[in-house]
Amino acid sequence: MFRKTFLPPVADLLAFEAAARHTSISRAAEELHLTQSAVSRQIRQLEAQLGMALFHRVRQRVVLTDAGRVYAADVRLALQQLSGATQKVMAFSGGDGLLNLAVLPTLGTRWLIPRLVDFAVRYPDVTVNIAARSEPFDFAQEPFDAAIHFGAPHWAGAVCEYLMHEQVVPVCSPGYQQLHGVEQVQDLSRLVLLQQTTRPTQWADWFEQVGADGVHALRGPRFEQFAMIAQAAVSGLGAALLPRFLVQTEIASGALVQLFPQALNSSDAYYLVYPESRAQAPLVRAFRDWILGAAKAAPELTSP
Repeated sequence: MFRKTFLPPVADLLAFEAAARHTSISRAAEELHLTQSAVSRQIRQLEAQLGMALFHRVRQRVVLTDAGRVYAADVRLALQQLSGATQKVMAFSGGDGLLNLAVLPTLGTRWLIPRLVDFAVRYPDVTVNIAARSEPFDFAQEPFDAAIHFGAPHWAGAVCEYLMHEQVVPVCSPGYQQLHGVEQVQDLSRLVLLQQTTRPTQWADWFEQVGADGVHALRGPRFEQFAMIAQAAVSGLGAALLPRFLVQTEIASGALVQLFPQALNSSDAYYLVYPESRAQAPLVRAFRDWILGAAKAAPELTSP
């Protein structure tokens, strides 16, 4: 809970932030469409409220004090958050609801977003905002109604609804396969293995599952997102282990080839996650029913 006595006027904060960024009262005044005296007055008011100097005055410039430098960074972040919150609520044009989702980046781009037109047709008055999140977070600290999570069905204070498993298969570009003469699993020991940062043992798990020994499965460059690895594989940088449903377009077009039929089996899966406190919220329930139906109807996905 904030204390109002510690909240300076926004106009004073804007003047301070602009002067700190430009190290100039006159340039801050130009940006804010104020006079130099007005900006100087607002900064003096802020300094008086804080009981300390925020700037050293050096000729025609202002230089932040140590306290001013720390305060400027925090004020800039607070103003950015306030601006973002205002833009977000302005985007909500008075319809029936606003749904904020946290989604795995590549899953969101390649699987969820292409299907959202169906949700928009069913719920035309709902505004859906999507942000990328790769790791679990605290719903109490983040402004999300739901998230899509990959892993085990464990998330503190939240409900986990099973969506789908995935078939992770080895792929590379046709040119890379031909160049290195890949015909048997053991041939992969000669290739560059593209690694997923958040799944560092994936290649090792796949080689163990198919019974291949003597392969240094942890070597190779690392990428944070599947989209990056997919593009690296298409570009001929190496072989990758990728969920087939996320690269089915590349496989269908011939940009990637599946090297071997064996898919990595894992107990991990994709889950829709939402806080227990939002379980009965109409929008959350509507999205839950829709996405569970979309996952069930997707022919390229697997069941547990």
